[in-house]
Amino acid sequence: MKKSIISLLLIAGLHGAAHAQRSAGSNVSLGLKAGPSLSTFGGAQATNDRVIFGFHAGGFANISISDLFAFQPEILYSQKGAEILSSNSTTRLSYLDVPLAFHVNTGGLFFEAGPQVGILLTAENKVGTASTDRKSRYNTVDVGYLFGLGYQRKKGLGTGLRYNGGITKIGKANTTGSTTVQNDVRNSVFQLYLTYSFNQGRRR
Repeated sequence: MKKSIISLLLIAGLHGAAHAQRSAGSNVSLGLKAGPSLSTFGGAQATNDRVIFGFHAGGFANISISDLFAFQPEILYSQKGAEILSSNSTTRLSYLDVPLAFHVNTGGLFFEAGPQVGILLTAENKVGTASTDRKSRYNTVDVGYLFGLGYQRKKGLGTGLRYNGGITKIGKANTTGSTTVQNDVRNSVFQLYLTYSFNQGRRR
């Protein structure tokens, strides 16, 4: 099921990019982005979690479909996780995220939304100064969504605020005898960032 979802998202992203490039010609800008993150866990079994700080950074290609619409695929390193109050510990997860953001633009101001796929890189549980590798307990693939707003031109500095919500549960299911249990715990992240765009075509 997860492989099917990932395949559909990637196919949709590639089709959107190809269509956007045909429609926009050379009106493409490449860019870098980075900033702090504020993350926690959501879901029915995430009632005793507190937010933690992290960061995210990576690159993007902004492809204009028209004066109003743009498609922006990205590749980001993203830190996520939460402080678990019930166990007095902190869980830190790092992902290679691939957001597929669709922008509605007006004079540089944009609103965005779209799907996102993340690949788990590391998972660490920390109690005091002691850290334990917990990657084997988490699912490798995290499927989610994004929405946000910001200001970004085809060339120069920009800024934005984005929310990432998880659709899939981050932990692996546990089976005891004939009973399988999977906690409803999902990633929930706010990202504040700066961008710098390098114009590859005409300015919008």
